[in-house]
Amino acid sequence: MDGDKYALVDFPIDRFDLWTLFFGVIGIVAFFYILIQIGGLPGKIAQRRNHPHAEAVKYVGWIGLFTIFPYIHALIWAIHDSITVDVRKMPKEGAPGEVDAPNPPGLTPPPADTSATGETVASEPAVQAEEKA
Repeated sequence: MDGDKYALVDFPIDRFDLWTLFFGVIGIVAFFYILIQIGGLPGKIAQRRNHPHAEAVKYVGWIGLFTIFPYIHALIWAIHDSITVDVRKMPKEGAPGEVDAPNPPGLTPPPADTSATGETVASEPAVQAEEKA
């Protein structure tokens, strides 16, 4: 092999060279395997949590893999419980000012406080100031 002009290397290949090649190939395969697993992680999390935007989370996870910030956003988005409003299930329109639910959450006034004398005390300081005036 010393005089062969078509040889790729000019030294004999021994077992340490073969072990180096073997571990190098294993290292490259492991690197790409880990990269694929990390890239698909936000999409897998979103699918397991039945996220309504699981497909978008998956794409943002893959696109953001090399730019870090979108990837972190995709991870947060996959874990966050999003509330999707479906306009097909909105209440039907009624008279102006009519509310379908008897006590819709967030729209009911706070209960009035009663003091020891039985008087109703307003819970807002601005309302108390108006009553005194």
